[in-house]
Amino acid sequence: MIRHHLLAVALGIGIALAPLGSAVAWEGDVEALKQRWEQINTQRAEGERRRALKSLADEAERLAEAHPGEAQPLIWYGIIEASHARERSGLGALGSARSARDALEKAIELDPEGGNGSAYVTLGALYDRAPGRPVGFGNSDTAERMFQRALEIRPDGIDVNFYYAAFLEDEGRREEAREHAQRAVDGTARPDRETSDEALREEARALLGTL
Repeated sequence: MIRHHLLAVALGIGIALAPLGSAVAWEGDVEALKQRWEQINTQRAEGERRRALKSLADEAERLAEAHPGEAQPLIWYGIIEASHARERSGLGALGSARSARDALEKAIELDPEGGNGSAYVTLGALYDRAPGRPVGFGNSDTAERMFQRALEIRPDGIDVNFYYAAFLEDEGRREEAREHAQRAVDGTARPDRETSDEALREEARALLGTL
């Protein structure tokens, strides 16, 4: 990403500015991925989502490979590939889930906050929903650790509280599930994820009605 130093001191000024320009470039690419992911998940019909998410995941993977030292491209590749896994079935879905998991875990090594908790939320959902060994990697203890880490970072998040509530409901822990479903209903939507967060708020209301 950083260009080789040249001998001319005057050119050194341009070199000093190059990393900033490069960072802005990938940040803009990540923002574009995020906006398209929101549009696909909230506006596309079910039958159209799989194809659109496959194309977007391929693009996100290329961006992550181009910037291996940056957490955000990896996080968004992981989030998009996890969404793609949800639309698939059988071994294809498991393969996408593994790719998402690997990207998100690598991102956390680079950014322990996991993109303000987003990486941990998606990892929690992946470990919750994937089949267990020997077929898959699903593990309820690991899923809960991921959700708890996300809650430490963003306790009022709609996404983490909703997915944790769904996990708790599956585990038969209805009182705890009710608490986190209510937190999701009362939670704060993120300005850059408002559409998807509001959709999750509605899902949390529906879940709360069953508990």
